[in-house]
Amino acid sequence: MAVVDVRDLHKHYGDVHAVDGLTFRIEAGEVYALLGENGAGKSTAVEVLEGHRTATSGSVEVLGVDPSRAGRDFRDRIGIVLQSSGVEAEFTVREVIELYGGCYRNPRPLDEVIALVGLDEKVDARIGSLSGGQRRRIDLALGIIGRPELLFLDEPTTGFDPSARRKSWDLIEALGDDESGFVVGVAATPGHIVTEIAGKLVH
Repeated sequence: MAVVDVRDLHKHYGDVHAVDGLTFRIEAGEVYALLGENGAGKSTAVEVLEGHRTATSGSVEVLGVDPSRAGRDFRDRIGIVLQSSGVEAEFTVREVIELYGGCYRNPRPLDEVIALVGLDEKVDARIGSLSGGQRRRIDLALGIIGRPELLFLDEPTTGFDPSARRKSWDLIEALGDDESGFVVGVAATPGHIVTEIAGKLVH
């Protein structure tokens, strides 16, 4: 059974067709990239998969369930890296990761998450003091804290310098290689790093 099975997905807002006939499948362990220019409907499609929006028509199944009708068990099995999480600037890195980790039944240890995203030296720094790239690493940390079976990433390396971008994609690739790691990557344009690591690409 596919981890994600999307068939003829449509999402309309009045006369605006944000997603128009999207079909794809994602198997266990795949790194999958959904590519397109800004405004192409990538984020809308991913929000449908996450259960935050309801499809106008078509069939969507994620981890064996319809995400629009899924409950707590489904939420506990997915991780989400938003374009920006909007974390309160007064929190420290430690505080925000521990806070979000408390929302999951089996969170990763704090030290493990910090090491994975490369923020060892900033663990007690306030979010407001971090650079844009470091804040983006916080977003990634919040996406993986719950040991997700399926990780959604929306523009995951926005604001990163080339070195940080490469390290982040290395992490994403490693999560895809993990025995329980299923990854969906979303990028604005077909960057070469995305093309290298993704098992499948959809434009």
